[in-house]
Order: sequence, then structure tokens, then C-alpha cells
Amino acid sequence: GKGFESAVAYAVARELGLGDKVEWTVVPFNSSYAPGPKDFDFDINQISITPKRAERVDFSDPYYTAPQAVIALKGTDAADATSLADLADAKLGVQIGTTSLDAVTESIEPSGQPQVFNDSNDTVRALKTKRVDAIVVDLPTAFYLTAAEVPEAKIVGQFDAPGGDDWGVVLEKDSALTACVNQALGELEESGELQQITDQWMGGQAGAPELQ
Repeated sequence: GKGFESAVAYAVARELGLGDKVEWTVVPFNSSYAPGPKDFDFDINQISITPKRAERVDFSDPYYTAPQAVIALKGTDAADATSLADLADAKLGVQIGTTSLDAVTESIEPSGQPQVFNDSNDTVRALKTKRVDAIVVDLPTAFYLTAAEVPEAKIVGQFDAPGGDDWGVVLEKDSALTACVNQALGELEESGELQQITDQWMGGQAGAPELQ
């Protein structure tokens, strides 16, 4: 219950008049934006807004725009890259169901197909065991992974995803709460609280150089 999106969820709940009465449930990532009834009122889980996903669920207005980031083991050729072109011949790994695959294909334009893994654990394991030279994730995840799970790796750099990578709150299609959540986010943005939360939890972004 602590972290950037947790703080946003509690702030939205307070704007909705619920105080701190937030109940958490675990949902597989791909299930969050699958069509059909939901076991949650809204899901806030680094879910990028895409037109295809929006056909199946409601998205709130964006609450954060995340760049992509490249992670490589320290001391490797990939770790020394200073541009996207330097990564074109690297073996790259991404997680299935994320926007990172499109970001790799369109921005890095690798000479070989990226390797796609079922979940974050498999993606990280591939990096640790050197099955891939580098992995691509969103920048906040990159900071977490290099700090907590793969301290022997470094963030090579960040780059903007094609069209931007906006994160939105996910709700069941045509949910009556969608307009309420949008209003809550709007009030948080207008008051400056959303920016304060972002600065508190995402302030380390400046530590990742930009790759072009």
C-alpha cells in the first residue's frame, strides 16, 4: 500500500468521499483490461492507455506519462550504449502485454526480433542469466528493478515511447464511476496534489540519461 500509484489511489478515494477506505485485490496484468465484468471498481497498475484496450474497458484521463527505459548488466556492451542506434544489434527482452514491444520495434528498430517473456520475473531472469543483453521496461519499473531486484544492472537510459505512454485508471466498460474518477483526478491536478505525489515518488527520473 505504499508507492506512487498507491498514493494516487488513496488521493482519488479521498476526492470520491471514501477517506482511506481502500481495499486492494490482486489481478493478473492482462486480465485488468480484458473484456467483461471486473472484480474491482478501478485498477491502477501502470496500465498504458491504448485504443485497442479502450475498446474493452474504460480508461480515466492520464495520471502519469511514463518514458521507456533500457536496463543492462553493468560492464556489458549494452550498458555502454549512449544512443538507440547503439542498441540495434543487442538481444533485447520485453514482457508480453506491455507497450515496451512497440517501443522497441519503433524507436530502437533492432536488427533481430526482441524476445518476449510471459511476465516480469521471466524477463528479469533472462537478463540475469544473460539470455538477453538488455530489457526494456517503463522508467519507474526500471528504477525499482535496478534498486531492488537486479542491483548488478544499470539504467542505460530512457526514451519516449511512440505517441507517449500515458497511464490511466482502468474501469469496467461504461462504468458509472469513470466520470467521477476523472473529476477526482482533475481536482487533484488543479490543486497541485497530483504533481506533489509524482515529485515525491518519481523524482529520480532525472538520473536516467536520454537516448536518441
